[in-house]
Amino acid sequence: MVRARQALTQLQANLLSPEVIERFSSSDDYEFVASAAPAAANTFFRRERKKIMLAWIGQIRQQVHSLLHFHLGAARFYTRSNFWSEVSLAMDFVRLLLACRVLQVLVYFGGPLVAPRLVTATATAGLRICEITENALAFLTAPDPPIERSIAS
Repeated sequence: MVRARQALTQLQANLLSPEVIERFSSSDDYEFVASAAPAAANTFFRRERKKIMLAWIGQIRQQVHSLLHFHLGAARFYTRSNFWSEVSLAMDFVRLLLACRVLQVLVYFGGPLVAPRLVTATATAGLRICEITENALAFLTAPDPPIERSIAS
């Protein structure tokens, strides 16, 4: 559960924060560099930004895999779930991991600004999984209710 909590924190606070998504989806930096820097600096900037975005997507995939392993191991203890909710959650994971892979390919071949809507959709799907994981962790780590004992005389 510690790894799941760390992955959850990493995704929510760092990788999927609105500020990060906005920066990756925005063309402001590109426009500034294109207008203010020489061509060589522009090329360097685009190459480095591409590496950063690919690393970012890789980190999301890694943390999502940690959450997936948590859910696979903890699902039997999460009594509020049923078969269809587990299937739905599995499909959310598949869609998110597939979206990450498609995004990696698009960024690799087209650059970081090639699919801003897919970046936003991927982040939204990631946050949905984070919310489900947060609920599961809260349920699994909730303190047991106190046991009332009768005093025998």
